[in-house]
Amino acid sequence: MKVRRQKHAKKIMGFYRHNFQFCQPFQVLLDGTFCQAALRNKIQIREQLPGYLGGITQLCTTRCVLKELQSLGKALYGAKLIAQRSEVRNCSHHKDPVSGSACLLSMIEDGNPHHFFIATQDQDLASKVKKKAGIPLLFIIQNTMVLDKPSPKSLTFVQKLQTDQLVPEYQKQSIVQLKEKEGLAKQEGAKRRKRKRAGGPNPLSCLKKKKKTQEGQEPSAEKKKRRKRKRNR
Repeated sequence: MKVRRQKHAKKIMGFYRHNFQFCQPFQVLLDGTFCQAALRNKIQIREQLPGYLGGITQLCTTRCVLKELQSLGKALYGAKLIAQRSEVRNCSHHKDPVSGSACLLSMIEDGNPHHFFIATQDQDLASKVKKKAGIPLLFIIQNTMVLDKPSPKSLTFVQKLQTDQLVPEYQKQSIVQLKEKEGLAKQEGAKRRKRKRAGGPNPLSCLKKKKKTQEGQEPSAEKKKRRKRKRNR
C-alpha cells in the first residue's frame, strides 16, 4: 500500500510540475486543523513530507493562523507549537487579522503565483481550494498524509491550454485587432470566399484520332521506290 501511495503522489506531482511549474522547495501552507490532526495521529510532518512529495519541502503558515490557534487556548496548544516551528509567510492582514481559512485563501489568489500547497482538514476550505486551478491539496486520513488528485478545475484549465496551443486569450484578441487594423482580416475573408471554378475537359482529349488512310501510306511506298532507284544507279 505504501508503494502504491508513493506512485500516486509521484504521478500527481508530475502533473503540477509540468502544467503549473511547481519546483523545489515545495512550500506547504499549514492551518491549525492539519497541525492538530498530525499531532493526534503522531505524524512527523517535517520528516515524512519531503519523502512523500519527492523533494525539498518548506513548512509555512501565516500570522492569522498563529493568532487563531492562540485564541483557541490550551485545547490546541500542541498544534500551535507545530505551527510556530514553520516559516511565517507575510499576508495582507497585518492590522486586521482574519480566520486561518480566509487567510490561506488570500495567499493563493491571482493564480497562486508563489506555488503554495494547502494542508488542511477543513472541508469547507478544501472545497473552496478545489474551485481554483493549480492548487495542490494535502490532508490526513487514516494516520497517513494524502495528496489529493487534481481538481476538475485544474484538469479543465490544462485541457483548455492544450486546445488553445498555449496561446492566452488576450494574445488572440490582440492578433485579431492587428489583422483588422492592417486590413488582413478582409483579405483573408475574400480569399476564403473565392472558389476554384470547375475546369472544362482537356481540349487535347477531345480531339478525334486521325485514321490511317492510303494517302498516309503512300509517302512510305514512294520512299522505298526512291531507295531502289538509287541502288540501281
